[in-house]
Amino acid sequence: MSKNRRVVEVRESDLPLHCPMPGDTVWDAHPRVYLAVEEKGEALCPYCGTLYKLQGWDGHARHTH
Repeated sequence: MSKNRRVVEVRESDLPLHCPMPGDTVWDAHPRVYLAVEEKGEALCPYCGTLYKLQGWDGHARHTH
């Protein structure tokens, strides 16, 4: 695991979550990938290694459609 891993806290209003997020300075650094952060409360981007954590996650999967 990288010691310099970026950790970003997101809210339900950010769902569906994708990396890079709008407004990121590296918005074109890699292809957009959607991350299912609502399933486990966190998700790791397979391209850049950013770890996203869902604020207020209570340990139960949420289904957003």
